[in-house]
Amino acid sequence: MSGKQKVFTIAIGSGQYTQERPYTLLRFAYTALLENHKVNIFLVEDGIWVGKKDQDPKTYDNVGKWLADVIEEGAKVLVCGVCMKARGMLEEELLLGCSKTTMNGFLDMCVEADSIIFC
Repeated sequence: MSGKQKVFTIAIGSGQYTQERPYTLLRFAYTALLENHKVNIFLVEDGIWVGKKDQDPKTYDNVGKWLADVIEEGAKVLVCGVCMKARGMLEEELLLGCSKTTMNGFLDMCVEADSIIFC
């Protein structure tokens, strides 16, 4: 790693198997963590499904496993509670390491961030 540690806040608003963006951003997050940067992830809109436990896609790389790996490397993951309610997702459906929050949680992540990425 060169230079000082950066803080990245990544907001994922796309569903996990509708586009490649969540997969690509999780790969970015994993790489940033391996380079000793700090990563915060906010799951919002259809991106809440990225945080659903027990994903088992048959024809696509498992985004849930990628998220679990990113959490294991130290990422903080918050999930929009309003978006969960609107889509019928229960808190117990979230992958271990994901926490339900409000926009205040996202705001705190953005205030802390050197860079904010939204997809």
